[in-house]
Amino acid sequence: MRETEHVGTPTPDEVFADWTQDRDGVWTRQAARVILIDGVGRVLLLRGFDVDDPARHWWFTPGGGLEPGEDPRRAAAREVREESGLAVDESQLRGPVAERSASFRYFGRPCRQDEALFYARLVGSHDVSDEGWTQVERASVSEIRWWDVDELVASEVTVYPPALPDLARMLGADAWDGVRRVID
Repeated sequence: MRETEHVGTPTPDEVFADWTQDRDGVWTRQAARVILIDGVGRVLLLRGFDVDDPARHWWFTPGGGLEPGEDPRRAAAREVREESGLAVDESQLRGPVAERSASFRYFGRPCRQDEALFYARLVGSHDVSDEGWTQVERASVSEIRWWDVDELVASEVTVYPPALPDLARMLGADAWDGVRRVID
């Protein structure tokens, strides 16, 4: 488990530099995420919080926005490295195993993120690092840790995507059938 220190809140221009604002005022972007499971069956999650309400928090998979012209698989591998310090080669990523369109408030603004979720399994257990985190991540993420999948299923924490515990259980058992699921 790794808890991080919080830094000052970045400006809206810094937070939304890679987002596009639709005519309806919603900030949008394409993203790639990874359901990363280690050799002992744990799933890697980050704990995010709302800068407008730090008591409200949730857990989510490593991942983030695609850079201009970037392939989702390449973005997924890059995001895992940046957010956890773990090197996952693009060839290790299976899927996408799921896709979703998530609507939420982020740094006080309405957002929509279309996500492709990949899966990778590591051999053994691994320490993680927050050294690659951006200023935005340092301002809105408080922890990174490996969760036992059964512990995650039994817990009452908020997790995104909500289908993650069931997906992680299936993927941890190497039971993916090759079908890309559309999830909430």
